[in-house]
Amino acid sequence: MVRELLVGGGVSIINIAIHALVMTILVAVARAAVSATDRSYSHSVFLMAVMISTVSVLMAAHVVEVIVWSLGYLIVGAAPAGANLVYFAFVNYTTLGYGDVVPVAHWRLLGPITALNGVLLIGWSTAVIFEVLRRALALADKPSE
Repeated sequence: MVRELLVGGGVSIINIAIHALVMTILVAVARAAVSATDRSYSHSVFLMAVMISTVSVLMAAHVVEVIVWSLGYLIVGAAPAGANLVYFAFVNYTTLGYGDVVPVAHWRLLGPITALNGVLLIGWSTAVIFEVLRRALALADKPSE
């Protein structure tokens, strides 16, 4: 169990670092965009552009994080022979839980650790999406100077 917790904790920390890096970049880009924004745009087009780009970047980050989990499974041999590791990682990360692929017995704790990591990072992304939307709406509603 300690080995599973160490591996799961290590992969989780790598993913948290990836997510923190993406969030830092998103915040920096958002701040730069706000200061350079020309207010002659259409509000709805501006909101759509901001939200599509934000969600797309976050989805890409989650895909990278799932791939990190699949590499972790590969390194320790957590999935049964012939399993699609990316699919297995996605099922765990998103808590979908089909159950058609299950970890080998001595690595079964990695599934719930992956799910916990996914839930937390997806929740973090959700919070950022709403904050970006809030700021974009505030900017769009602010009168031109």
